[in-house]
Amino acid sequence: MQEVQTENKATRNTTGQRISTRKMAVAGMLGAVAIVLSVTGLGMIPMPTLAGRATIMHVPVILAAILEGPVVGAFTGFIFGLYSFMTPVGAIPADPIVRILPRILIGVTSYYTFALFRRSNIGAAAAAIVGTLTNTIGYLGLASLIGYMPWAASLTVMVTQMPFEMVLAVILIVVLNKAFARRG
Repeated sequence: MQEVQTENKATRNTTGQRISTRKMAVAGMLGAVAIVLSVTGLGMIPMPTLAGRATIMHVPVILAAILEGPVVGAFTGFIFGLYSFMTPVGAIPADPIVRILPRILIGVTSYYTFALFRRSNIGAAAAAIVGTLTNTIGYLGLASLIGYMPWAASLTVMVTQMPFEMVLAVILIVVLNKAFARRG
């Protein structure tokens, strides 16, 4: 009897790396979760900050990076950023550099932080902190650098809002990572 080997269904990206159907599905689902969090308002948690709320819309991007790697994290961040670009709210206009680039980088920085601390108990928490820093500093920093927002306003929001967003992200990512690790 001849053994037939079948190749796992996958597609290749521009560098020739294989991207499995599972990875594409995870990126799409978690990208959709980020959009649902935005559309429904569930991604904005009321907090005693100047903005009055803290975001958790970047959490699916961090989770995608931890579960499936930097490419899936970056693609999920692209979905989040593209939605933000297509539906601008607030003083910052639809600028792809401000609204998309930092969201792509969330997945990349979160994955490599997680990979660095993977063998310790703090990997998921560290990835959540770095992902949140990437989102907030990237978004507000680029907005100020380009001139959409004064530096003083960006720094004030960073200092008053980031701690709440980091705590929320750490709690959610640690819990979700443990839940997925058990099922994995």
